[in-house]
Amino acid sequence: MSKSYLKQNLLGILRKQPNADARRAAAEKDLINAESALGRTLFGNVAPGHQREFFMYKKNVWIWHEDGQTIRYEVRQNGVFKKVDESGYHKVTGEELEHFRKAASAYLALVKSRIYK
Repeated sequence: MSKSYLKQNLLGILRKQPNADARRAAAEKDLINAESALGRTLFGNVAPGHQREFFMYKKNVWIWHEDGQTIRYEVRQNGVFKKVDESGYHKVTGEELEHFRKAASAYLALVKSRIYK
């Protein structure tokens, strides 16, 4: 067998094997969707024709999306900051901070009990 024949066969086999990065990305997306499905229930029913998402995107980053508006919360050492759509980050304080903490805590408890038993 020639070297090029072996190389072509090996490349063909590698192309047929699932990509580990793609599998991980798909699994991550599935988990975010499952978590978001639970997260949207924390704030009551969603009216027909409306959309709501609430989930932890990655460590210290939370996403709230409702009816076309997206709010990104980042938990940092010096506080919680939010970014609405394309605006800059602003520190969350007072009642809004308390609501965020309660929602994040309820979300984590719900997700841990339903998905990550």
